[in-house]
Amino acid sequence: MGEKYDVIVLGAGPAGLTAGIYLSRARVKTLIIDSGTAGGQMVMSYNVANYPGVETTSGWDISQTMLRQAKTFGCKVMTQSPVTGMNLSGEDKWVEVEDEGRFYAHAVITATGGVPRELGMESEQRFMGTGISYCATCDGDFFTDKEIVAIGGGNSALEEAVGLTKYASKVTIVHEFNEFQAQPWIVEEARKNEKIHFLMAQDIIEFTGTDHLETVIVASKETGERTLIPAEGCFIFIGYVPNTAVFKGILELNERGELIADRQMNTSVPGVFAAGDLREKRFRQITTSVADGTIAALSAIEFLQQRADSSPV
Repeated sequence: MGEKYDVIVLGAGPAGLTAGIYLSRARVKTLIIDSGTAGGQMVMSYNVANYPGVETTSGWDISQTMLRQAKTFGCKVMTQSPVTGMNLSGEDKWVEVEDEGRFYAHAVITATGGVPRELGMESEQRFMGTGISYCATCDGDFFTDKEIVAIGGGNSALEEAVGLTKYASKVTIVHEFNEFQAQPWIVEEARKNEKIHFLMAQDIIEFTGTDHLETVIVASKETGERTLIPAEGCFIFIGYVPNTAVFKGILELNERGELIADRQMNTSVPGVFAAGDLREKRFRQITTSVADGTIAALSAIEFLQQRADSSPV
């Protein structure tokens, strides 16, 4: 039988790491499992200026600080560890990890976050890794002194476009609507940046090039007129897809694939909690994920205490 824990946390993003900090500090034996690196989508943020108490930092720096905190309190963290199976019903839940076997716990916190949404185009697939990226922090410096395109109109798209001007000689923001969905302050910051140019109400038609991306072809929604944008790089920031496929048929999901949880982060299965961007909610920020992780951890602690109180002496 594999090692037993009080709580297993699935996901090492801001929600999962926060849960790990709270649980371990409360001396709850905790294991965090993530199929990738610690930090989740947070590490893609080049500049974070709205995290309370921190004037300016990067998502990577925040994630590393959280990771150190969790480990300092005794939390075990397994990264690059794909989950191959699980049983979340009953009192003794288990999670199976590739090459590591099964780990058991009385409670599980799901905090698997999401992945960048793709446009779903054949030419997009063709140039992934050779010009098309979804992570400015990861790939921005590859495009130093080059012209690039940023697709999207939300906060992330404009924030990352501004961050990319540190490297690129020109950034063209392409958006499908005439108005941005981003907050006014970041729209104003982007418009003030001399390196940023705008193409509004455009459809993405195709990405072209030989061995790497060379051109982004767009078309006006109003006139259909096509524009060929020379670009050696294109960053796509059009939202996310929740990482919940593994929970289908196990936990209740909505029509968008988001995990349904109440205000205490309880899911449809007793002893299983949700936190972060995988769950159904309106706002998705590092701070909201941290709040979710806090609540999920405290709810899990309460669940374990109630379970202990009801156990036969």
